[in-house]
Amino acid sequence: MSVLQPLLSLIIPAYNEGERLPKTLPPVFDFLEKQPYPFEIILVNNNSRDNTRAIALEFAATRPYLRVLDEMNQGKGAAVRAGMLAATGDYLFMADADFSMPVGEIAKFLPPQLSQYDVAIGSREAPGAVRYNEPQYRHFMGRVFNFYVKVLAIPGFEDTQCGFKCFRREVAWDILPNQTIDGWAFDVELLFIALRRGYHVVEVPVQWYYGENSRVSPVRDTINMIREVLRIRYNGFAGRYDRRPQPSPVPSKTP
Repeated sequence: MSVLQPLLSLIIPAYNEGERLPKTLPPVFDFLEKQPYPFEIILVNNNSRDNTRAIALEFAATRPYLRVLDEMNQGKGAAVRAGMLAATGDYLFMADADFSMPVGEIAKFLPPQLSQYDVAIGSREAPGAVRYNEPQYRHFMGRVFNFYVKVLAIPGFEDTQCGFKCFRREVAWDILPNQTIDGWAFDVELLFIALRRGYHVVEVPVQWYYGENSRVSPVRDTINMIREVLRIRYNGFAGRYDRRPQPSPVPSKTP
């Protein structure tokens, strides 16, 4: 990796992804190594109980641009927060470990294809987006949840739960200190805070492939996420998203 300031920090939260990482990470490495800009990858091991950490460290041993962090607080939101606070890039891009979005789609979120934004969210519903192999019941459950999100917290956006989002570093560091949710709806909370503070949020249409081994339970997790959205709404009324000082970068926890 170049010693220059990274343009892109790719943050990958990983919980029990030992079987998946050997398949999904090599294409990511291949793509980014061909790009003209400096980058870094931060993989956050989220208290995994399998060999996720060992596999990630094996990859990192030969790739100086890859850092492995350990986040013991359970939850995807906690892992993403740890990765973003440790990142140094101009753009902080969170990505699911399964990479259901082809890695080449990252270019849609960066200059020259996209600029002049604060937060860009991958969308499976925006014009030009394509879903592949998704069962109808999963699509239906997603639309139900998005309906509640629009009514209760974030009107005007068709897909807040795609696992690929990009933040300008200054924006991420402004809103992360107010994050209270570590569960699945953490990104709804981040978007709620960003919009509340007047940041410019855009939807980016992406290609997205459904995976059979998705970690989301359609019924249980949808109910839990709706509860979390209600909590976000309450927090907003209670003033819990008032500004706090930006955090300092978190030191790496690599061994």
